[in-house]
Amino acid sequence: MRDLKTVIAFTIKDMAKRKSFIISTLIILILIVIGFNIPNIMNAISGDNEDTGEAKILIVDSTNLFEGTLPSLNYMELGYNVQVANNEVSFEDIKSRIENKDINEAMIIEPKEDGTYKLRYIVENMTQMASVPEDLTNAINSLYTNLQISKLGLTQEQIASLSPNFEFTIEQTEEQEVSGNILVIMLLSIVLFYAIYFCAYQVSSSITTEKTSKIMETLVTSTSPRIIVLGKTIGIGIVGLIQICVIVAVALISAKAFLEPELLNAVLDMSMMTPYLAIMTIVYFILGYLAYALLYALTGSTVSKPEDIQSANTPVAILAVIGFYLSYFTMMNPTSELNQFAAIFPISSPFCMPFRIMMGIASTSEIILSIVVLVITILIIAQVAIKIYSNAILNYGTKMTFKDIVKVYRDKNN
Repeated sequence: MRDLKTVIAFTIKDMAKRKSFIISTLIILILIVIGFNIPNIMNAISGDNEDTGEAKILIVDSTNLFEGTLPSLNYMELGYNVQVANNEVSFEDIKSRIENKDINEAMIIEPKEDGTYKLRYIVENMTQMASVPEDLTNAINSLYTNLQISKLGLTQEQIASLSPNFEFTIEQTEEQEVSGNILVIMLLSIVLFYAIYFCAYQVSSSITTEKTSKIMETLVTSTSPRIIVLGKTIGIGIVGLIQICVIVAVALISAKAFLEPELLNAVLDMSMMTPYLAIMTIVYFILGYLAYALLYALTGSTVSKPEDIQSANTPVAILAVIGFYLSYFTMMNPTSELNQFAAIFPISSPFCMPFRIMMGIASTSEIILSIVVLVITILIIAQVAIKIYSNAILNYGTKMTFKDIVKVYRDKNN
């Protein structure tokens, strides 16, 4: 136990002092702060619109077709600051006002010879807009219809009967009900994948680096290979967990500080985040990390040069990516059999099961089965990895092939 603590402490200090670790963490934190400030940056660039956040549109109704009702568009929450002109305004005048940022867009209502009306929608550049905004056209059509209906002298009951009063609901045929913000689920899935994959990758990098610097020879003579594998895996895992906690904390603080409350509540609905979910997410992080870290310990012990790490780690990286995408894409249909399989399959369960729990569709038996399968997988990988590690760790020759690894494992068993 004392040797294990020594290796863990050594690994934590070594990781925390690495410039690459410090710089990458700082870059991630800076990008997070900048990312949550994008709305504020866009508002600062837009200048005049930073107070209201609404596009200014001028509607020219020189014939008074709408009989003074156009200002009511400002109360329909269309995202426009509507200005109305009842006199004629030339195209050149509108062009000048758009260039001076007095308005963003304009609409001119012009009568035609056949008694109909033409609505000219004017923007600064056609590439900014493919067509007239549908919400605006619907609002104007509705406004005109209501105006004409009011002239017919109908009673309030008759007017009400003309408008549909349908109540729309959506139901599913699946017995399991799914809840939760899919955006939050996917963001957390990405964070969890990053945490497991990149922290586990550091195990391979650390082992190969120490082989190159001959530190490994000192470690092997002072303690057993088993202690080295477990100590480095746990040490890097602790550093990675702290790093992820810092990243998540900065992200939450930045979101709270820089995003509008309405936007924050709409996009990042954290109502499904419970203490139970937090505990289960940490459990799956630890188990998922152990599985991939031990695989990377195996690949790291088979190479003796840092430049060979990438190629040696490729099979494990492919497994991790397959596991992530298997869970990520099955979230689109979380009640499917494929998603249930992904929540139990050991390479994908660390990314998938926490979010089945968040969506409220993971049964207790599924969770227990998933954890048991993952633990058994970890024990098998640990047994193989430690045996390969024990015989290959002092190999300073060329990178070992798969045939060499199998031979080493069989020799170790004999």
